[in-house]
Amino acid sequence: MVALLSAATAAVTPSPAVSAANQLFIGGSWRDAADGGTFELVDPATEQVVDRVARATPSDVDATLHAARSAFEVWRQTAAWERSAVLRRGAALLHERIEQMAAVLTQEQGKPLAESRAELTATAEQLDWHADEARRIYGRVVDGHTRDVRISVLRQPVGPVAAFTAWNFPALLPMRKIAPALAAGCSIVLKPAEEAPRTALALGQALHDAGLPGGTLNIVTGDPGPIARQLLASPVIRKVTLTGSIPVGRELLRLAAANLTAASMELGGHAPVLVMADADLDAAAEAIVRGKFRNGGQVCISPSRFYVHERVAERVLELVVGHVERLLVGPGTDEAVQVGPLINRKRVDAVSELVDEAVSRGATVRVGGGRAPGPSRGYFYAPTILDGVSDEARMMREEPFGPVAPFTTFASTDEALRRANSVPYGLAGYVFTRDLRTAHVVAEELEVGMVGVNHLLLATAEAPFGGVKQSGFGREGGIEGIESYTVAKCVNVLL
Repeated sequence: MVALLSAATAAVTPSPAVSAANQLFIGGSWRDAADGGTFELVDPATEQVVDRVARATPSDVDATLHAARSAFEVWRQTAAWERSAVLRRGAALLHERIEQMAAVLTQEQGKPLAESRAELTATAEQLDWHADEARRIYGRVVDGHTRDVRISVLRQPVGPVAAFTAWNFPALLPMRKIAPALAAGCSIVLKPAEEAPRTALALGQALHDAGLPGGTLNIVTGDPGPIARQLLASPVIRKVTLTGSIPVGRELLRLAAANLTAASMELGGHAPVLVMADADLDAAAEAIVRGKFRNGGQVCISPSRFYVHERVAERVLELVVGHVERLLVGPGTDEAVQVGPLINRKRVDAVSELVDEAVSRGATVRVGGGRAPGPSRGYFYAPTILDGVSDEARMMREEPFGPVAPFTTFASTDEALRRANSVPYGLAGYVFTRDLRTAHVVAEELEVGMVGVNHLLLATAEAPFGGVKQSGFGREGGIEGIESYTVAKCVNVLL
């Protein structure tokens, strides 16, 4: 059985509200919504309302657009070294504020404090990386047809950006957009997820304190649909970027089409994991459990379909189940907890439905398989391992986005690749093998944007992050990350 907090009452006692910004951040100032409207913020570990956050009105969004347009004219003319210095100071402030921000993040999103601290460290690293990239936006010189022609290519900021992010990484996902946009010389309007907005607002405060000019970063909270429609209807916005679901991505692209607004999309995944017969099984099992149940499985690159060679399948399952049975489930505020709650009741119900459907098709529950016992409140689901899951089960065709790992077997590498590539998503994929040739073949043949070989931790500021097929387009991080916030301008001079 999955381990639980020994004192179940600790999981249901309402935690005190954590002090955090809960207003709109527009033009460098904090303000309430124009009509005073708010929405409730719920702690997923207790189901208690812990704050009320401003709900932006159309006039607030208008003010945001005005601020972003005005600030862009100033920020784009700011020297790259000065932009770099602001981002570097922002990164330093985030490092200093990790403990207080981790408390906010865990309260509104639910993940364990250790994971919140790690996310905030990675968030600061995004700023630090892009502080360097701000000084390395290179153009080029091209030889013309004749000696009296000089051709140069400049990279200039695309313009004000509208950014939309999901709730599963409420600090890192916004910063993957804020950092490159600011480094490139763009202003940005961020709409964080309404489930966990205060972490993003704390990012705004840190950058403001670092000296970012007012209006360069604006943060509006509230109803995503009306805000998105108003932002993308405006000619002020020259780029839209989303980390979120495929349906939301389609809708934003439809809205962006009206003004031919540039777009980049980091959408859902359904990452396959191939465990070859020659793999280090102990290391693979440990990595699988650590990677799968991080953030309760609510990770876009989370390993979510496990294909294990038939010769080693039972041993891998025994090892994985052993690790899972030792996981501690409970409120993220408990330092010993390894798996926190899901974000809301809807996610619990969705995961339960997928598990039940897989079992109805013949899958066997090896551990978990229902709501975590113990706390009567909170959106907890037990870490679950399923064996013998059919490729026709919905869980193998739809991203479960929860603490569930479906296992199946394969007989050959070609078979495993065919089945792994059979879904319309292509964000991340993984392979465990000791054979160098197998590693290269699988990495090259998986239809994904990122591949991990013998580990499951892909995201890092210095490498590009993004997918193919219906998992989106564009990249965040690495030298590629800043390019989509610039446009190439050709200057052709006849002497």
